[in-house]
Amino acid sequence: MKNGWQRKHVGELCTVIAGQSPEGKFYNANGKGMPFYQGKKAFGEKFVEDPTTWTTQTPKIAQKGDILMSVRAPVGPVNFATEEACIGRGLAAIRSRDELNRDFLFYQLLHLQPKIAGKEGAVFASINKSEIEALSIALAPLPEQQRIVGLLDEAFAAISTARENAEKNLRNARALFESQVDAILTRRGDGWEKTTLGDVCSIARGGSPRPIKKFLTTDPDGVNWIKIGDATASGKYILRTVEKITPEGVKRSRMVHDGDFLLSNSMSFGRPYIMRTSGCIHDGWLVLNGYDSTLDQEFLYYLLGSQPIFQQFDHLAAGSTVRNLNIDLASRVEIPLPPMAQQRLIAQQLDAMSADTARLESIYQRKAAVLNDLKQTLLDRAFIGKL
Repeated sequence: MKNGWQRKHVGELCTVIAGQSPEGKFYNANGKGMPFYQGKKAFGEKFVEDPTTWTTQTPKIAQKGDILMSVRAPVGPVNFATEEACIGRGLAAIRSRDELNRDFLFYQLLHLQPKIAGKEGAVFASINKSEIEALSIALAPLPEQQRIVGLLDEAFAAISTARENAEKNLRNARALFESQVDAILTRRGDGWEKTTLGDVCSIARGGSPRPIKKFLTTDPDGVNWIKIGDATASGKYILRTVEKITPEGVKRSRMVHDGDFLLSNSMSFGRPYIMRTSGCIHDGWLVLNGYDSTLDQEFLYYLLGSQPIFQQFDHLAAGSTVRNLNIDLASRVEIPLPPMAQQRLIAQQLDAMSADTARLESIYQRKAAVLNDLKQTLLDRAFIGKL
């Protein structure tokens, strides 16, 4: 450690306040009383965001400028409180004393976040007040703390700008792709027809054997049980499943096969996937099959995922609390149908555009990883006195 620096525990330099939740009857959403934060849901990049809940009972209070730490999974994320607020059991407030610059402490806690671990290296499911107080931190002379904070502020601002620019480029690429899809699929040319989903394919709904746990099996010969999570990262195909069900479960569900389309229903209704395996589906899916030589599979995928078609799904979806599509409603969706040769050409064009967007997403992910590594490197150097 650098000359003049010391190792201290958080409890030697800070006051730690463990959160305590008020009784639910004191909560409100109309601004009465004091802002209330239960966990990290409202955390921003550095400062906690505007509250959505208030309370008229305030057992534990954080002051403006306190560092709020998430103490239940996930453990360790930190943010600054921007005003006096009540904190619940999912948070602790850390208030630094005069000899410890609060931003210097914030960056150290950010540095420690991935290292907060329990026995055998397992990440804490929770951390308590005494464990926070026992965290070891570096204490530099106050002018040195301020110098390091200034360097980290400047570096982190530049990293944040780089990330924002990368995210903006990615959003623009996605928006461009979506607009091109919509433009291609809504144009009309010679030979284009107007039809409905019900006219070009068969639509059926899945079935849910209940309780599903009763029918799950580890038998490798069981039948695939298909869920939203089984969609691949590409968002286009379902190749394999995590879980399987017994023959009794199959009888209460619906089998789907390679080449069938699954259309998500209910909470995320309207999103299409192409089957590249077989299995059973629950009642949160609609299955489209039976389409003939007038319809290209890849064209149908892009068509179903386009904004004009989603708008129809959204308009037709029924239900006041949880909106969903039934077979009859999905069958009414109107679609443009060009000649087969044009369908294949359109699908090829959109495949190429999709690949370009995927490449940009890959570049963004790599850049984001590099920026995260850079932040951690800066923090590493800062708290061994080499910044």
